[in-house]
Amino acid sequence: MKPSLDIVSVGMVTAVGLDAPSSCAAMRAGIDGFQETRFIGPGGEWLVGAPVPLPRNWIGEKRLAHMAAAAVCEAFEAAPEARGQTALMLCVAEEDRPGRPVRDPSALLRRIAEIVEVQPHPRSRIVAHGRPSGHVALDHARKLLASGEVSFVMIAGVDSYLTTRSVNHYLAQERLLTTQNPNGFIPGEAATVILCAPSGGKVRLAGLSLTREKAHIYNELDIPFRGEGMTSAYKEALAGSGRLHSDIVLKIGDFIGETYWFQQSALAMLRTQRNHSQVQPIWALGASLGNIGAAAVPAMLGWVLSAVQRGYAPSGPIMVEASGDDGACGAIVVEAR
Repeated sequence: MKPSLDIVSVGMVTAVGLDAPSSCAAMRAGIDGFQETRFIGPGGEWLVGAPVPLPRNWIGEKRLAHMAAAAVCEAFEAAPEARGQTALMLCVAEEDRPGRPVRDPSALLRRIAEIVEVQPHPRSRIVAHGRPSGHVALDHARKLLASGEVSFVMIAGVDSYLTTRSVNHYLAQERLLTTQNPNGFIPGEAATVILCAPSGGKVRLAGLSLTREKAHIYNELDIPFRGEGMTSAYKEALAGSGRLHSDIVLKIGDFIGETYWFQQSALAMLRTQRNHSQVQPIWALGASLGNIGAAAVPAMLGWVLSAVQRGYAPSGPIMVEASGDDGACGAIVVEAR
């Protein structure tokens, strides 16, 4: 039997809300958090980003620590019994990403624990894989819960592309959305959290897969892009859940804005859809929050939980996907209890 994992509660600090209910309501309504930032783009115009409107003007790692701590506290409010017996999987940016906002993730984890006023659990760990970090953390979480060593696992993602080095790097790579480049992403920031337990939640993990795409966005080899990485992720996640692609009623993806990611998802859909089904609605996280890096997967799963609790999610299995610049691809199938 596969390890069981339920999503019990959620916490969010995003560009469209400082808690999960307001963030999810804004995303459901199609509201975005895009605004001019202090960064200057090509031609001298102000660069558009998706910053979090914090009440205090914290910067750097202190800003990220307080954002993450607020999301953690919100998740604990819905499940106070989890305090003191929760292992934290902290999802952060890739180690080699230019402008990475966190220099010492272990110190950040300790700082978050101090603000929340809990002792760091010995089984807590850092997951530094950028956008697909949540998929990696979920795999660790279900194994840890199955071992019985902990009663709860919290998956927290905190990240920001709104750093000077990040902005300069991605502007030089022509990857940011500007008036001169319509095929780019909007840099954002967020802290999002999901609290997981073996049972007791309204959403359960049914299937999970992690694969790699050889023809990734920075691929310099002459490899045709056929979406093989995400196709494999779809197939494995669907097989693990015992479902077909035609059973999926909703898809949620990070879809940060560049056409590469939409093409990848479309290719994976074409190569796994074998039976006729109704058109699947697609919710794009990036349409409201831009590129929030390692906070993407907890944000999408938290949106699923909110949609299920409030009754606006379609009835049936839901697929959540994310992928990274290095070719990492992740797919999840979740279902309402």
